[in-house]
Amino acid sequence: MSKANPAVAPKENTRGRVLFASMIGTTVEFFDFYAYATASVLVFPALFFPNATTINAILSSFAIFGVAFLARPLGSVVFGHYGDKLGRKGTLVASLLLMGISTFLIGFLPPAQGMWTVLAPLALVLLRFAQGLALGGEWSGAALLATENAPKNKRAVYGTFPQLGAPVGFIIANLMFVFLQTSLTPEQFMAWGWRIPFYFSAVMVIIGLWVRLKLVESLSFQKVVSQDKVLKSPFKATMKHHWRPVVAGTFIMVATYVLFYLMTSFTLTYGTAPATEEAARAAAEAKGKVFDAAGFVPGLGIDRPVFLTMLIIGVVFFGIFTVVSGPLAEKFGRRKFLIWVTVAILIFGAGWTLFFGPGQGAAMVGLIVGFTLMGLTFGPMAAYLPELFPSNVRYTGSAIAYNMSSVIGAAPASFVAIALWNAGGGNTVGVGIYLAIGAVLTLIALFMTRDTSDVDMEEFVE
Repeated sequence: MSKANPAVAPKENTRGRVLFASMIGTTVEFFDFYAYATASVLVFPALFFPNATTINAILSSFAIFGVAFLARPLGSVVFGHYGDKLGRKGTLVASLLLMGISTFLIGFLPPAQGMWTVLAPLALVLLRFAQGLALGGEWSGAALLATENAPKNKRAVYGTFPQLGAPVGFIIANLMFVFLQTSLTPEQFMAWGWRIPFYFSAVMVIIGLWVRLKLVESLSFQKVVSQDKVLKSPFKATMKHHWRPVVAGTFIMVATYVLFYLMTSFTLTYGTAPATEEAARAAAEAKGKVFDAAGFVPGLGIDRPVFLTMLIIGVVFFGIFTVVSGPLAEKFGRRKFLIWVTVAILIFGAGWTLFFGPGQGAAMVGLIVGFTLMGLTFGPMAAYLPELFPSNVRYTGSAIAYNMSSVIGAAPASFVAIALWNAGGGNTVGVGIYLAIGAVLTLIALFMTRDTSDVDMEEFVE
């Protein structure tokens, strides 16, 4: 067996350091991720696919968006390996650096023209792949940082702090895009304004690194080291002895992922698409493009800055109910609580068109309801998934489950939803059915697993 050096004094992290470090790191990571997600709707179709039709440009942009999800399982294996062999701290620092550097470089990519017609989209694919690798290792490490340092009856509460990085990172990224779009002319925004959030990521990475470098290893990992239980191949051990919780954890997250990417990337595309052919024709002519009437699919026709503001309001509810979910998951148990939330997601999917039909007011209510459910389902995951695995494969096991779920639930979500919307000629009933199917898969996984509230994470070693 491979040995790692045990952590030196202080042997324990302070509560404030744990909570802040787990949240700031995921905030940075998700800020970078969402900066790309927003730009993939607002900028990248025109910048990197200027000769494609509007719908094909959007689909191409989302296809590259999905590349990161294919990279995430690989990132979970790589970072999980080192997280279980060498410790959580160094692995978390490495994942943050990779995300920050790849995001920063996206801000320097030129438009797809001349010699860059092929090279610019190719570079975007490679940098997006690097983002996926980084996020594949980030979440599990941050979740373990919070839960392995938490009192037994507070793990779900502590676990909500790394989960808060998702709504906080989203809000910061989209506030920047709203400010830039309203402060600059469309020409300025497309020429250089969209690059500013990507440059700003460097500042956030420095803050995240400063906090994380002050951490010490958790007592759970220290015990793995002291008992000489560090495994030569955490991945091999996970897949040989713990494949059942990997499969269960993967499907437990499916509804969460489908819901989130429908609520963010898809609704932004659908909500800002012209509602009438006349508006679509005017928008195409304003960009110097020929209007393709055959490819027109009606949306809600809401101005982009307005819809981004609506999204930000919705994500505030995401953050609030992420925090609320922690005490509730402690009181009722992770499994029982998530079963009821997933049933609510299924019902929300069945009633999708009631919210996301014509009307800005209904859409705002839909965003609030959807993001409230998102907070309630996402919050307990940082406790539930790690609790399924023993300490010496916990980083690897939880990371693989979380990121394999991203391949199934997140990667195709925006692409499939847009295709269903397009196939329905503007009707989004298929999108709601798609979400309901994701909820059914998650319910099956939850009914096949047990509650983990009573697991002693420090003593649970293979």
